[in-house]
Amino acid sequence: MNKIFTISFIIILSLITLIGAKKLYNISSQQLNNITSKYGKKAKKRVLIWDKTLQSAKKKDTLRKLKKVNDFWNKIKYKRDKANWGKKDYWAAPFEFLGKGAGDCEDYAIAKYYSLIKIGIPESKLRITYVKLLRKRTKFEEAHMVLTYYHKPGATPIVLDNVNKKLKLASKRKDLVPVYSFNASGLWQAKNKGKTSSRVGKNNLANWKSLMSRI
Repeated sequence: MNKIFTISFIIILSLITLIGAKKLYNISSQQLNNITSKYGKKAKKRVLIWDKTLQSAKKKDTLRKLKKVNDFWNKIKYKRDKANWGKKDYWAAPFEFLGKGAGDCEDYAIAKYYSLIKIGIPESKLRITYVKLLRKRTKFEEAHMVLTYYHKPGATPIVLDNVNKKLKLASKRKDLVPVYSFNASGLWQAKNKGKTSSRVGKNNLANWKSLMSRI
C-alpha cells in the first residue's frame, strides 16, 4: 500500500512540475538554467519575456516583426562596455546582454539581428551597420552601430536603432553616416555618403569571431 502511495505521489508531483513549467520556444531549458545560475532570477525573467515576444512575433508580417524586436531590446538600459564588462570594447552575445540587463549600441544591433533570424527573417536581408552619429546641437560625430533591414538588394534599408527608437528608412536618418556593414556572410563598404555599398569580402572581424564563439 505504501509503495502504491509513493508511486502515486511521485506521478502527481511530476504532473504539477510539468504544469508549472514555462513552455520555451527559442531557448532550451538547459540554456535557461545556465543563464539563471550565472545572472540570477531577474535575468531569467528577461529571457522568458524575450522568448514570449519572439513567439508572438513569428506570425506577424515583416514590419511588425521588426517593430516588436526593436521595441523589446530598446527597453533594456544603455551601459558602456567599460562599466558593464570592464573592457573598452566587448560585443556581448544576446544572452549575455539579457543576463546583464544592460549594453551599448553594438549589443542592441547584434541582439536584434539574432532575434529576427530566430523568427524567420533571412540573414541576407540584415546587416549590422557601423555609422557616424551626428548628435543634435553639436558638430561632433560619434561612432555608433545600428541594424539595417533590406527588403531587397539595393533597396533603401529600414534602420533599427537604440538612439532614435522609431523604425525609419535610412534616407530619413540624416544624422547617420554609414561607414561599413556586415552580417555572417560578408562585409560591405559604404559609398557616396552611404547611398550605396559594395561588398569587399568575407566578415573576418575579430570581434565577430569572438562573438560567434559565445553564441
